[in-house]
Amino acid sequence: MATQRVERIDIAVPPDAAQQNLQIHPNLPPTGPISVRWEGFVEPEESGDYTLQPFYNAGLKVWLDGKLIVNHWRQGWLFWYDQARAHLKAGHRHRLRLDWVVDQKEPRMKLLWKTPSKETATSLWSEVADGVDYYFIYGPELDRVVGGCRRLTGAAPMMPVWAFGLWQSRERYRTQQESLDVLEHFRASGIPIDNIVQDWFYWRAPEWGSHAFDPARFPDPAGWIQSIHDKYHAHLMISVWPKFHEGTTNFEELRSRGFLYEANLTDGIADATKQRFTFYDAYNPDARKLFWSQINRELFAKGVDAWWLDASEPEMRHAPMLEDVRHAMNPTALGTASRVLLAYPLMNALAVYVGQGAAAPDRRVFILTRSAYLGQQRYAAATWSGDISSTWTALKKQIPAGLNFCLSGIPYWTQDSGGFAVPPRWCRRDEKGAMPNRPIMTPDEADEWAELNTRWLEYSTFCPLMRVHGQFPFREMWEFGGENSAAFRAQLKFDRLRYALLPYIYSLAGQVTRDGGTILRALVMDFRGDASAREIGDQFMFGPALLVNPVTDYKARSRQVYLPGAAGWYDFWTGARLAGGKTIEAPAPYDALPLYVKAGSILPTGPERQCTTDGLSDPITLRVYAGADGSFTLYEDDGLTYAYERGAFSRIRFDWNDRDQSLHIGERKGSFRGMPVTRTFNIVLVSAAGKPAGFSFTPSPDAAVRYDGHAAEWRRK
Repeated sequence: MATQRVERIDIAVPPDAAQQNLQIHPNLPPTGPISVRWEGFVEPEESGDYTLQPFYNAGLKVWLDGKLIVNHWRQGWLFWYDQARAHLKAGHRHRLRLDWVVDQKEPRMKLLWKTPSKETATSLWSEVADGVDYYFIYGPELDRVVGGCRRLTGAAPMMPVWAFGLWQSRERYRTQQESLDVLEHFRASGIPIDNIVQDWFYWRAPEWGSHAFDPARFPDPAGWIQSIHDKYHAHLMISVWPKFHEGTTNFEELRSRGFLYEANLTDGIADATKQRFTFYDAYNPDARKLFWSQINRELFAKGVDAWWLDASEPEMRHAPMLEDVRHAMNPTALGTASRVLLAYPLMNALAVYVGQGAAAPDRRVFILTRSAYLGQQRYAAATWSGDISSTWTALKKQIPAGLNFCLSGIPYWTQDSGGFAVPPRWCRRDEKGAMPNRPIMTPDEADEWAELNTRWLEYSTFCPLMRVHGQFPFREMWEFGGENSAAFRAQLKFDRLRYALLPYIYSLAGQVTRDGGTILRALVMDFRGDASAREIGDQFMFGPALLVNPVTDYKARSRQVYLPGAAGWYDFWTGARLAGGKTIEAPAPYDALPLYVKAGSILPTGPERQCTTDGLSDPITLRVYAGADGSFTLYEDDGLTYAYERGAFSRIRFDWNDRDQSLHIGERKGSFRGMPVTRTFNIVLVSAAGKPAGFSFTPSPDAAVRYDGHAAEWRRK
């Protein structure tokens, strides 16, 4: 690797500088990879907490006083900010070093830093607002705050039950047969799955926005989708962009009615296909209707189940700068882009939610968007974290990102399990410069690649949606060394676990819709009074029972876990009891992240199944974790329609009395079509007093209660 060295530079930070900007523009050769190193000092004139913000693509490491504070890789089109905070002392020279490995075209890098604010108050301002309304939502518990936010911005409807199963995707299935072959492999190998995803360019290259399948690769779209439904008992989500190439029928329809942003066309901006393009005006209700009618005609009428609304923040003028986008979007139907820009994903989701609701009133909508706006949950929209990189640092970043997102009030968040954009060492081209059918890796590289994807899937199992997606290499679980590999066995184990947890997960979804609940929970939501828990961003609660501790370092076989102050905790895998309020070194074998259950929890699990809609709901195992009183409410409905909005759902409450060692199964409230009239609840008591009862896919229950909807009681003998 060639190395270019930039001479040392000393920088003094003036006390009145709100923000500083260091840009490195070395005379880089046209081909890489190369390494650039910059070394210097920062000498502030004022002590305080400074924010350092590198803006870059490719691989960057930043050290401050010998401490590594940034270490990440970004794909070429993903240049963006990282952030690190550091306390700097006035008059002291703090050593600064940057190592930048450029392994792609159009390298970009600059370092910004922000001086400490002298203000202690918080102020809000806008460039264009005529006024600002403030709402104060008091908890003090954060569930009440989030619930209040939903009352203001809209409740989240029930997602279809199949949305909580496994989503399998890649960039991309190039033919209809490729995706059918993948589903065939899943079913033949007994791997649970519910959803297959068709990413972009199912259309012909110059026809972006046509929503029309390329007949050479998708000769029978309706028959393809019918096979997904009928033969493989799966569902299809498809990528739909609000972007339109000049010359397509949909483009001309929209343009003839003034529904396109013309500035992007008059400026002559073309994309990688050399076609001029622009986006439709989602703020215009008539444009939204036309947008949906085009989707309906080409896609929904053929049987598509779910909508991947990619680029839900308009990508125009090939620049990430806000001013360029504002210029290219003017005017909108609601005024200047400066006023309404950030609400684009909200309005785009509204188009599909209302459109499908009119076309199929009793069929639940599912939408996935790349960007979000407060209140978007009311349109059945989940959001994913975008084109993140396939790196350990990106995996680490996902955990606090998802927690903070859900604290905003939007409940359904997901990410590309395994990361999207792959560093060059894992996607080498062959000697002819072509991408091979299988990755070219050394054994060590292959081992790390498999472990990264395995650890990521273990974490994704405990996100509101479990979704695998990414660039080449392929991400189906057998692609990491075959079905005898450790990676495959571990991934299959967690896939099976996700399906076993469906009664619990779907009940949490019921709480989201009916009670303003949150599935993915920062520790502060459940342990507000625990000062240590409030500071932790890499552990979380999945519902009220499960403490999840992802493993985010290569070859790590243990990690530190803080067990918040509670009546006690149980190791999910072994059933061993542990005290709360302390930090432990938790075992983390390749096939098991550290997972703990709070004492007093009642955790319902279901029978093994291959998909969520196979009708297997009996028996349900109630795992009762002794040591404190506890309760849980099992929520059920038909999983597919909006009948629940008309009262067609049921709830069964379970109460554990720890003093009496008794479980009360309450009277069933409500009913729905297809509801099992009678069922069996198998009870597994996990207690420090008895033999440890770790999780098993084939549990040995302490008792079986036949339930017919009337209240029942079980007491430990």
